[in-house]
Amino acid sequence: MRILMTGHLGQLAADLKGVFAGDELILTEMEDLRLEDAGRVREFVQASAPELVVNCAAYNRVDEAEDAPEAAFAANTFAVRNLALAARECGAEMVHFSTDYVFDGPGRRPYTEEDAPCPGSVYGVSKAAGEMMLQATWERHYICRVCGLYGYAGSRDKGSNFVETMLKLGAKGQPLKVVDDQILTPTSTLTVARAVKNLIGTGRHGLYHMTCEGECSWYEFAQAIFAGAGMDVEVTPVGSEAYPTKARRPRYSVLENRRLREAGLGEMPDWRAALREYLSGRAVVSR
Repeated sequence: MRILMTGHLGQLAADLKGVFAGDELILTEMEDLRLEDAGRVREFVQASAPELVVNCAAYNRVDEAEDAPEAAFAANTFAVRNLALAARECGAEMVHFSTDYVFDGPGRRPYTEEDAPCPGSVYGVSKAAGEMMLQATWERHYICRVCGLYGYAGSRDKGSNFVETMLKLGAKGQPLKVVDDQILTPTSTLTVARAVKNLIGTGRHGLYHMTCEGECSWYEFAQAIFAGAGMDVEVTPVGSEAYPTKARRPRYSVLENRRLREAGLGEMPDWRAALREYLSGRAVVSR
C-alpha cells in the first residue's frame, strides 16, 4: 500500500512507521508541507497518489493554544479539511487522530463514540472541529481518539512524555507531587499503531475510541511507572490546583472502545500491561 504520512517525526508516527514498514511510505513534516495551504496540499497529494493518508500532524501545545487559537485551528481543523479534500479527490482513505480532550463533562463513566463532545479548552475545541471537518468532507475516514499517549520517540512538541519525565525526575531521588484528581487511560503509541493497522484492514470507516483498557489518575500512573522500573520514589497525591495551567484539563476523560469491539477487533491491552511492555523495551530501543 502507498501511504502518505504527515507529522512523521512525532511519537505516534514513529510506531506507525514501524507497523507499516512493509508498505511504501511517503513521509512529510510541517516544515516540508504547510497543511494550512490548501492548494499546496492538493498538489502534493495528487503528485504522491497515495492509497491511504495518515495524518499525525497536530498543534498539541495545550496551554499555548489558549492564547493562539488561530494556530490551533489552522493545524487541528483547517489542515484536516485540506487533507480530506485532497484525499477525496484522489480516492484515498484517511486516518486522523483526535483526543480525549474533546470531553470535559461532569460525568464519571467512560465516554462512547455516541457521546456528544464537550471540550473545555481551545485545544479540545479545535480537535473536535477537526473531527467534524473530516466527517463533513470525506466519508472514507477513520477518526481515532486517543488518550495519554507515550512512546519511545517522545513527544516532539513537548520534548518528552509523562513516562520519560517521571523516570527522569525519579532518578534525581527527590520526592514528587502528582495530581490525583484527573482520571484518564494512559496509552502507548505502539498499541495504537497496531490497532490502526488492524482497523484499516476491516474497511469499516468512522469514529473510533482507541485507548488501553482501564483507568487511573496521573498519580496512580506515576506509581505504576516507578514500580515497573524498580525505583523507590516518594510520590504524594495533590489536587490540580497545585499545578495551575492556562488551559483546563479534563477531570475525567476515559474512553470506551465500543466501536473497536463492534468491528471484531477485540480488546485493547490493559494500561498496566502496555506500560510493562514499554518499560521492558526501553533498554532495547536506547541501544
